[in-house]
Order: sequence, then structure tokens, then C-alpha cells
Amino acid sequence: MSFVNCTRRQAFRALFQSRTYAAKPAQAADAPASKAAAVPQSSCPADTILVGLNYLKGQPPVLAKPDEEYPEWLWTILEPKQHDDPRKALRAKRRIETKQRIKDENFMSTQ
Repeated sequence: MSFVNCTRRQAFRALFQSRTYAAKPAQAADAPASKAAAVPQSSCPADTILVGLNYLKGQPPVLAKPDEEYPEWLWTILEPKQHDDPRKALRAKRRIETKQRIKDENFMSTQ
């Protein structure tokens, strides 16, 4: 048994030994207000030429827009998903762990 499998097995046991289906504690009421007050900041200022996005010949260069012109969901796309049901959260966590295990096994089989 490899070292990776030993550590994974210990983590797997710990996951199921500490499994609880209790709901997460409610967050403070002012936490969402602070998120709404935060102004999204893009990685480049408006009217910056975005190199590599224009792949068609003879087209004008693609320019960055001001932050206000982008949809609101764009600024939250990198945040982790919040699951209401703990079973869904556990299933998502297991799927991520399974994908990582498969990647590890495939990598180890090439060595």
C-alpha cells in the first residue's frame, strides 16, 4: 500500500467517524450586507486591450468594460457553492475526493 493510500484511508475514516447531519449555524445578519457593500474589482481597468481573446482575423481588439457593465453573478463565480442540504454537501465533497483519488492513481501508474 502506498503512502498516498494510507493517508487517504485515514482521512476517509475521519470523514465518516465525524459525520454529522446537524445544520450549520446561522451566519450573522450583517455578513450579507458587508458583501453587498463590497465593490467588485476586476483585474484590469476599463478600456484595456485584452490580448488573446480576439482570435478572428480582421476584427477590432477586445476591450475590457467597466465593472458596472458586467453581470452581478460574474463576481461570485469563484466562491465555493453553499449547499442547504448537508447530504448534498457531503456528496459534493466525496465527488471531489474521488476525482482526486483517480488523478493520483493515474499519476502513480505512469511512474
